Amino acid sequence: MLIGIGVVVFLLWKQFDRSAFNDIEWGIWTLGWLMLGVFFYVIRHLAYAARLVILSDNVFSWRKAIQLIFIWEFSTAVSPTSLGGSAVAMFFLSQEKIKTAKAVTIVLYSVVLDTLFFVISLPLLYIILGPLVIRPEMETLFDINGYGITFLFVFFAMMTYGFVFYYGLFHRPDQIKKLLNFIGNRKILRRFKKKIINTGIDIEKSSKTLRAKSPLFHLKAILSTFTAWFFKFTLIFCVIYAFIHDLPRTFYNTAMIYGRYETMFTITAASPTPGGSGLAEYLFGGFYSDYVPITLAVVIAFAWRLIAYYTYLFAGVIIVPQWIRKIYKKNKLSL
Repeated sequence: MLIGIGVVVFLLWKQFDRSAFNDIEWGIWTLGWLMLGVFFYVIRHLAYAARLVILSDNVFSWRKAIQLIFIWEFSTAVSPTSLGGSAVAMFFLSQEKIKTAKAVTIVLYSVVLDTLFFVISLPLLYIILGPLVIRPEMETLFDINGYGITFLFVFFAMMTYGFVFYYGLFHRPDQIKKLLNFIGNRKILRRFKKKIINTGIDIEKSSKTLRAKSPLFHLKAILSTFTAWFFKFTLIFCVIYAFIHDLPRTFYNTAMIYGRYETMFTITAASPTPGGSGLAEYLFGGFYSDYVPITLAVVIAFAWRLIAYYTYLFAGVIIVPQWIRKIYKKNKLSL
């Protein structure tokens, strides 16, 4: 939070124009677009909860899934973006009604599904919108700069580990078991050896169950994933349209604003800061320089991050301690 707010304060000091800020029309249209963005984010959250219900084979109720997605998003928000919150997700899922192997399978399959969305959507956006979807100044791929190189590097890295997890889950789960056996034999983890090896055996069993699922199961998992990501990225044009009233609401502009968010998100995925804090706020002005005046970029970026990032931090501060106390009491009773 301090990193993100620190960058916002710095950008306000460098770029803020009081007269441009005063020209913002704080009317019903501004509030309407912002509320639409919040509504889209609620749909996103529910779509993620639906995926968790599906992947858990309905072990989690809707209420529990909604709570767990808050914890998952909080863990992602406080973890370095380059690492993500998947490791934490495996931990807190395993503390619920499912086995550790099932929790690992859910998280790995979620990574595969998330990667599938980007593997399909990013090339499609490039085909439809051209190189400008990467950065405003890119007329051709030959205009690629540091941001473009980072984007391509992260994109291919996502494709690689997504394929590795897919291959391990659906084709060679024995390789995951071998990897866990190797990890369990390290001296530093020797006391966890039995649990780690048993997890590998259980993952192999869970993989067989996953492969035996009907096509409808996988289709529902894919649709819930794609819905969640789509509505995550729709937030950005709602926020921009809320503040820039003279920007034409055309399909092209909306699609370009949406596509740039996917590109920017891909780049921030390499950030070492929690939830891309600081980097996301800093990149916003450059990525939308042809749509947003630099004097208003920091204000709009802060409104965007307030909905997309800080909401989960604030919610996590309330929900996570309650969940930890509940798990602690449960474990204490079991002892």
